Amino acid sequence: MTDITSNDAPASGGMARLRFYHAVIKASGWLSALGFAWLVPLLKIAAGEDAKEQLAELKQSLLLPLIGILSFLAIWAVLAPQVQTSLGAIPGPLQVWEQSVNLWDDHVTTREKEAAFYARQDARNAKLIAAGKEDKVKHRSYTGKPSYFDQILTSLATVGLGFIIATVIAVPLGIASGLSKSVNSAISPLIQIFKPVSPLAWLPIVTMIVSALYIDASDLLPKSLVVSAVTVTLCSLWPTLINTALGVASIDKDLVNVSKVLRLPTAKVITKLVLPSSLPLIFTGLRLSLGVGWMVLIAAEMLAQNPGLGKFVWDEFQNGSSQSLAKIIVAVLTIGLIGFMLDRLMYALQQAFTFSSNR
Repeated sequence: MTDITSNDAPASGGMARLRFYHAVIKASGWLSALGFAWLVPLLKIAAGEDAKEQLAELKQSLLLPLIGILSFLAIWAVLAPQVQTSLGAIPGPLQVWEQSVNLWDDHVTTREKEAAFYARQDARNAKLIAAGKEDKVKHRSYTGKPSYFDQILTSLATVGLGFIIATVIAVPLGIASGLSKSVNSAISPLIQIFKPVSPLAWLPIVTMIVSALYIDASDLLPKSLVVSAVTVTLCSLWPTLINTALGVASIDKDLVNVSKVLRLPTAKVITKLVLPSSLPLIFTGLRLSLGVGWMVLIAAEMLAQNPGLGKFVWDEFQNGSSQSLAKIIVAVLTIGLIGFMLDRLMYALQQAFTFSSNR
């Protein structure tokens, strides 16, 4: 009897490597979309591709960016102490890192205080219930100062609300504008007039309107959050509107004519033809809108006093302590990193829902 075990082993190993290679190719698009393109060359080397070629790719995607970041940190560390302000020298990377750690410690302390507050409240209420005084039981929410990470979550919730409102307004208007020359002619002047308006100009108007209409403000949606979100909406809807109209207008005319010949209902034309064909440009507009909204948010929160990152920066500027500059730089870096992650998230969604995705 012939022993085939030794003959099958290499084939089995080859098939496993081939499956791994296909998995790497399939995942490479997602890794690039999420900002982990540097992992792709390492995985391809593991899958058996030419190491020299992949190391050259790794140099472009990881080594050179790292050199750029380290060079920036070195220049910052050397030049910062030489710039004197009313609050002292500009903090370097080490001082900024120390304040990052302090902000985390403050967050942990805040959570501990909150937990202790609710524990005391529960113990007090339990004693009242045991004494038969249920009518005196009270449940109060913790009203301590929000931590830095609470303010980050507030900013994300605010920009998310403004972005959703902008999308709900911009996408239907963009579709209507792309399908109808009359609608496009009607709203084009409005786009050109309102698109360049600064959030600082919108904010007083939005504040007065929200104050007049939103009388019974809820704890979930305070007025300052609504004012900031609406300001974000007014400044961020234009890229989505313009790109949606452009995407719809660029649909193959033959497809549009076929839909007319078949007398398809408008709703079916939009869902089966318009949206699938224009999704890449719609997502491009959404990415631009989200980026604009995130930039606008900080200025809006500063003036509306919404307890997010904008208010944090303003409070530290007003505080004027020796640590304020370092904390403001922490906020600046946080804003930049979150903006990068939001863009990567939208790009990943674009890869998932458009024909350009790597499947």
